[in-house]
Amino acid sequence: MQKDLVAKIESLKKEKKVVILAHNYQRGEVQDIADFVGDSIDLSRKAATTSAEIILFCGVLFMAEAAKILSPGKVVLLPDLKAGCPLANMITLKELRQKKKEYPGAVVVCYVNSAVEIKAESDICCTSANAVKVVESIPQDKEIIFIPDKWLGDYTSRIAKRRLILWDGYCATHLKILPENILLLKERYPKAEIIVHPECTRDVIEMADQALSTMGIVKWVKESKATEFIIGTENGIIHRLKKENPEKRFFPASVLAECPNMKLTTLEKVLWALEEMKYQIEIEEDIRLKAKKAVERMLEI
Repeated sequence: MQKDLVAKIESLKKEKKVVILAHNYQRGEVQDIADFVGDSIDLSRKAATTSAEIILFCGVLFMAEAAKILSPGKVVLLPDLKAGCPLANMITLKELRQKKKEYPGAVVVCYVNSAVEIKAESDICCTSANAVKVVESIPQDKEIIFIPDKWLGDYTSRIAKRRLILWDGYCATHLKILPENILLLKERYPKAEIIVHPECTRDVIEMADQALSTMGIVKWVKESKATEFIIGTENGIIHRLKKENPEKRFFPASVLAECPNMKLTTLEKVLWALEEMKYQIEIEEDIRLKAKKAVERMLEI
């Protein structure tokens, strides 16, 4: 059954000139049929340089929007419109505008895990990999509003040594990773390196050997001489880590660290998306251009 699905997907992909992108947190079988696997911005940049006419993004809504921001002339498909991001939904346009009124002149740094309208209302975007560099690029005399993830903001504030005005948003999946999980696994696997995502809480990050973005985790594991790793992020990434490092062992920091929205995409939905050309992402041009400016400012750093 799965072989049949994969064969049909491959056939339609060639016929319709489609590039399939999958985020590191997607189901293993979805990652396996993708042309590129990575984080949202890296994938969007790769898609923009391909000759493909259609981008099928296996991820969540804000990721498909990011692809459309950078590739307005291409059709961007999201297999399931219900695949939203709870973190991205924790700030509204009205709330952001109110916060900007409270801090006139402040620079708004917006994490890519946000809706296109929020990006359009921001000054500059950041990823978990470059948040520190983005904040460090802002003049010292400027106040900075960091949205929407308070834990990435807290981590960035400490590393960059800058006071940030934080929004009270968070990733519910990363909050399921607790210090006691790390302690238990460290007792069981004392030689294991602890690698966590900066969306984790401060106490978890302080117990880790490294706090890295998803692509940072992939790179670190590949280059590390360690053979055992405790991975503190959404567990979908472990499929890729095992695939690329078969001689190494990986232990999820919490079995509960599964994003239900990331797992909404299935092979069946990928096939249906290709057959029916659903669901197409559309962005109003004025909003897209404003959001693009915030993304481009980040890419320049």
